[in-house]
Amino acid sequence: MVYSISYDLNRPGQDYDDLYRAIKGLGNWCHPLDSTWFVVCNLTATQIRDRLKSASDYTDGILITTASAPAAWNGLSQEVSDWLNNNL
Repeated sequence: MVYSISYDLNRPGQDYDDLYRAIKGLGNWCHPLDSTWFVVCNLTATQIRDRLKSASDYTDGILITTASAPAAWNGLSQEVSDWLNNNL
């Protein structure tokens, strides 16, 4: 399953590294926009949320949804476009 992960980190000066490591640890990933990732993962959306909660602050917003074709985008790198074409 391909999931879209979006987030708002709301604490000033918050370090994104823990969250990035947690997302990358889920499986095959793509980071097309500042606060948006796609990941191919066998977990449920709830399980992904629970894993990411430990890498974020209680004030942060996290949204996990399924992603699939058809999809459209503009202004993304060729690498990201290839990933999306191959995985959605």
